[in-house]
This record gives sequence, C-alpha cells and structure tokens, in this order.
Amino acid sequence: MNAALSELSKWLAATSLSHTIQTAGWIIPALQTIHILCVAFVFASAMLVDFRIFRLFEREVPLPAVMRRFLPTIWPVLVILLLTGSLLVIAEPRRSLVNSTFQLKMLLLLIAIVLTATLQRGIASSPAFWEQHRGRRIASQLVATASILVWSGILLAGRWIAYTQAG
Repeated sequence: MNAALSELSKWLAATSLSHTIQTAGWIIPALQTIHILCVAFVFASAMLVDFRIFRLFEREVPLPAVMRRFLPTIWPVLVILLLTGSLLVIAEPRRSLVNSTFQLKMLLLLIAIVLTATLQRGIASSPAFWEQHRGRRIASQLVATASILVWSGILLAGRWIAYTQAG
C-alpha cells in the first residue's frame, strides 16, 4: 500500500498543477486559510449538536431544531474541505499520502462522516427520533461522545502532520 502511495506521490509531484501550487507563493497559504476556516466551521457545527445532545447548549430548543440548523451545513463545507485538502495534497503529496498521521486523519474523517450522517438520518426519519425513548437518548449520547472524540482527533492529527515524517 505504501509503495503505491509513494508512486502516486511521485507522479503527483511531477504534475504541472503541483508545480504551479508550489511555486506561486500565495496559493498554499490561501488554501490553508480556507481549509482551516472550514475545519473550524465543521468542528463548531458538530460540537454544537453534540453539546445539545448532552443538554449543554440551547437546552430550551428542541434537539431536532438544533440538528436541522447545524448538520445540513456541514456537507457543503466538507466539499470545500475536500477540494482545498486535495489541492494541498497535490502541492506536497509525499508530505501527506505516505504520512501515517495523515492516513489516521482520513480514517477519522470517514468515521466522523458516518457519525454525522447517523445523527442526521435519525431526525430525517422522525423529528423526535433521538428523544423518543431512553435507549435512543443514550445512543445519541454515545454517538455524540464518539463525535467529540473523533472530531478532536481530526484536529490533532491535522496539526500533527507537520511534525511527523512521511513514510
């Protein structure tokens, strides 16, 4: 797997797009700024829903209302994250693709997407789905706990990529 990622890294690094991103002094900082702002937005949206599940945020507002306000906005911002992240990977493919910390971040991101979709699917089927009975409330708290841990792990891994060796 790492051999294939290493070959992909070499190929990407040799592309004209990679060269352009690397040599234009403003592109990487602009992409990183957009990426970080989008990460902050997605993290905050997810945390507000998770905190509401634990009744630490907007206790008087019904959970479905909070979920409808914050969860749908995550998806278009994730698309922007995918685009900016992909361009950053193309700029410095070896720094990311063969870096185990980057791979961990991507795994955690997949888990976060599944957790977010799980919460959203519940309210799509029934507005009071997560509050209908005690078992579902406990399940929502377990999902929220996992979400907090996973999104925090994504932030830590994303920052740690700069300090870990590729390969």
